[in-house]
Amino acid sequence: MSFISGKDMLKHAYDHSYGIGAFSAHNAETILAILEAAETKQSPVMIQVGQKVIQTLGIEPMKVMIDSFAKDFTVPISIHLDHSREFTQTMSAVRLGFQSVMFDGSSLPFEKNVEITRKVADVARSLNIGSEGEIGKIGGTEDDISVDEKDASITTTAEAVAFVEETDVDYLALSIGTAHGIYKETPNLRFDRIEEVAHAIQRPIVLHGGSDVPDEQVQRAISLGVTKINVDTELRHAFSKGVQEAFTVNPNDMVLASSLGRGRAKMREKVEEKIDVFGSTGKAGEFKNKEYDVITLK
Repeated sequence: MSFISGKDMLKHAYDHSYGIGAFSAHNAETILAILEAAETKQSPVMIQVGQKVIQTLGIEPMKVMIDSFAKDFTVPISIHLDHSREFTQTMSAVRLGFQSVMFDGSSLPFEKNVEITRKVADVARSLNIGSEGEIGKIGGTEDDISVDEKDASITTTAEAVAFVEETDVDYLALSIGTAHGIYKETPNLRFDRIEEVAHAIQRPIVLHGGSDVPDEQVQRAISLGVTKINVDTELRHAFSKGVQEAFTVNPNDMVLASSLGRGRAKMREKVEEKIDVFGSTGKAGEFKNKEYDVITLK
């Protein structure tokens, strides 16, 4: 296995103009689906631990499970805490050895968001792990966190610049026309804003709500500076459809390895598809001759 800092992983992708898939895991089968797809494609990968799975399984059991499975894989891996809205939870992830952490203060007043994100970024930098912040409100629902579409707002360049200058966060999530969940109509990313912000902040931009965005839009966004693309809903749909197919084929088969195995296979296919779209296929080899130090606390 090769755990590396999210900061190092995204810097390489940013410098070489490709995207890193940040894929959400929810159980053993989904962890394996992500790892197997990354190994097949020889792609660096981020595995995201989000709030829903923390509520159901717990943050430490998920970290231990990912660590255990990762021993059998060779590609660069970064474990990322997604959408933490508590400083204490974020620090728990740091202590557990996550290689990347996000504090989501987008629902807070700007000054409070800056204050906490700066603390997270300072800790992350001292340990050479990656830090992510968010400015602007991204619509939709993820892990029981909802933002009504009418309350979603496109991040301004001035906001992004001020936030980065005051926090020095490693990568920044923006509201640029995406939403969490499945879209009711085809999204139209604000490429002009992506380009403006990317030029102004000179660091990776994170695309939340990456599921169901047309491939050509994602690829154009990557060419403009988007480096981390979060994918969750499409993966859950693929996994669930696989399980449903298993029972359609044989409704009396109560062997969980059969139904969950089909879900795992379907999700693996979707992750492989996304890796190709993001342009990270074959990039794992470019990390082999580099030294990436990550401090893992236990």
